[in-house]
Amino acid sequence: MYYVNQEQIDARLAFVPDLLKACAALESAWEVRGKTGAEESDSELLLHLAQERTLHLAIETVTDVGSLLIDAFMMRDASSYEDIVEILAGEGVFGADVALVLTELVKLRRPLTQEYNTLPRSGLHPMIAKLPGALSAFAKAVPAFISKEML
Repeated sequence: MYYVNQEQIDARLAFVPDLLKACAALESAWEVRGKTGAEESDSELLLHLAQERTLHLAIETVTDVGSLLIDAFMMRDASSYEDIVEILAGEGVFGADVALVLTELVKLRRPLTQEYNTLPRSGLHPMIAKLPGALSAFAKAVPAFISKEML
């Protein structure tokens, strides 16, 4: 019998809609900014920092849920953040298309958390546009996987 910490998984998955709203707001803000032709300013710095935090929280959400699933279903131990995504994809939690985006996402963790002072900051980060589809799929796939495995 498996012990799934459903409360922790649900709490983290419940945060996904907030991340999706943040992505939409960031895309909208950058679009408005592009139309106005505004020069670089404090508001641009704020947009960069907001998107970096959104990406960081998305990474933590995916890796936290992934680690909980790996522990719950006694999957092989992950050696890296990328490995968490690889293990979940290999176990059939989600498909290759989602795994591709999530792997790209988790590779940003080191730059976002350790190299933040030297990050290039220009425009909307391409991951912000890719994230909603992958996170939505992830948030649907995890409960479906748990239900299937608990039968």
